[in-house]
Amino acid sequence: MKLNDKLYLYSFLASFPLLKKSYTAKIMLVAFLGTHIPLFSLLLSFGISNFYSLEMAIRVMLIALLATLAGTAVTLYTLHHLLKPIILTSAVLQNYLNTKTLPELPTEFIDEAGTLMTDTSQTLHKLDKLIHYISNYDDLTGLPNHDLFCDRLYLTLSQPENNQRFVALFLLGIDDFTAMSHGLEHQTINLLLRAVAQRLSHCMAQTDILAHLSEDEFAIAHIDIVYFESVIKLYQMLLSTLSKPFSIEGNLIHITASIGITINGINERNSVDQLLQQAHIALYQAKQRGRSKYQFYSPEINAQLQERMTLENELYGALERNELLVYYQPLVDLYSGQITAMEALVRWQHPTLGLVSPAKFIPIAEANGLILPIGEWVLRTACIQNCAWQLAGFTPIRISVNLSARQFELPNLVEVVSKILDETGLQVSYLELEVTESFLMADMERSVKTLKQLRELGIWLALDDFGTGYSSLNYLKRFPVNMLKIDRSFVQDVISNSDSAAVTNAIIALAKSLRLNITAEGVETQEQLDYLKMLGCNEGQGYYFSCPVPADLITPMLQKTSQQMQKILA
Repeated sequence: MKLNDKLYLYSFLASFPLLKKSYTAKIMLVAFLGTHIPLFSLLLSFGISNFYSLEMAIRVMLIALLATLAGTAVTLYTLHHLLKPIILTSAVLQNYLNTKTLPELPTEFIDEAGTLMTDTSQTLHKLDKLIHYISNYDDLTGLPNHDLFCDRLYLTLSQPENNQRFVALFLLGIDDFTAMSHGLEHQTINLLLRAVAQRLSHCMAQTDILAHLSEDEFAIAHIDIVYFESVIKLYQMLLSTLSKPFSIEGNLIHITASIGITINGINERNSVDQLLQQAHIALYQAKQRGRSKYQFYSPEINAQLQERMTLENELYGALERNELLVYYQPLVDLYSGQITAMEALVRWQHPTLGLVSPAKFIPIAEANGLILPIGEWVLRTACIQNCAWQLAGFTPIRISVNLSARQFELPNLVEVVSKILDETGLQVSYLELEVTESFLMADMERSVKTLKQLRELGIWLALDDFGTGYSSLNYLKRFPVNMLKIDRSFVQDVISNSDSAAVTNAIIALAKSLRLNITAEGVETQEQLDYLKMLGCNEGQGYYFSCPVPADLITPMLQKTSQQMQKILA
């Protein structure tokens, strides 16, 4: 039987507007009708009977009426008070829902109403504990969550005795957690996070506060700092502890973590939110430096981050606002002095900041994906410019364009390059694409396949910044490139530093053995030029020849090269 079938009388009475909102009114109505049925019966009996005189009938009915009314009043009063447990329980429930105030219902009664009050009180106390746990603790690790951590840290900082103490806030983030979570099953990730929480808890002092703030971030408030060395020892212990492999479901998982640290100095009234923001800034900087790094917060770091955020916001739309430019730097044959190629380099002419350094905005574009439309625009612009130089009658040269890591990862990269060549009309043999070792190593098989497809089109391929990455002969012989570009860091002190000279000599010898052309970047002096010529380097690029300049300033250089070529041919 359905529960509603047992509530037919209650449902019937609830259908009346005056009774709908009051359970007490329903009880009182039923009690009133029940106590007045005998009176109505008596009145009906006297009304149809001829055995009593009118005087007697009136007297008896008055007495019955008064007795009934008195009895009804006593009954209703008694029922009202007997309903108090239910009324009180209802009021307590409503008050808990509105104010989260726990009830103080009596629990000594054992009848149905007493059981209702006892069960309600116990249930609300258990529910309150459950709500408190859910609201303040992370259900995965059992550690305090963000809100409870902030509350506890606020109480700690608010205590007068802590005004004379240092408080260090550690924010620990697991490195490459997103990639790791994609590669592992969800259950494995959960077990790993629990294991991380357990290890971190073993590093804590009794007064420290440990919390799980988000999926891959843990916070530690180190309270009792007597010596600054204790902060150093703690972050060293944390990094060392997490560097040991985790055994999860029979598999060994290796992770690293980065740590951002901020210290609330003596008598400094930093809020909890300020400390967390500073720790996040420091953690961001630590992750920028690589894996398993730490970084203390400083105002200078904050200023750098603010500048980066400003540049990122301004970079959106810079291409549409025509703020981006392409500068060109010549690559020169070291023996003839003729220009053999031009490298296209993107520049940002900001309307208020002026010329923004590529070292500042290129990493931002790489991170947020803007490098894709920017890189395609640079490639198209450079191809158009090279065609324009050829149409002007200058000796044809290669145009060299850098490919970013994100561009190289595009599945349709070859199609994009082919389309641009078709649209601009540039002959394939006059395009050179530069790639770097580091992003080629991310996926060797795919990298080799992409390079071969580009090479089959007839495009020149150059391996940029050679010597700073893996520089392995085993890897190099697999890459179908035409040219090696020696990184400027070796060229700059090739005369004064024997190690740089040795590396440069080895790279040139390696390139020759593989029959690759060689370009030296960062040539700035005659001595560097002479040394590179002596070793047999083919091309040079750097401020000794020209800094990167707009296209219109390249014209005189190309005219000179064309005149030299005409003399040679004549």
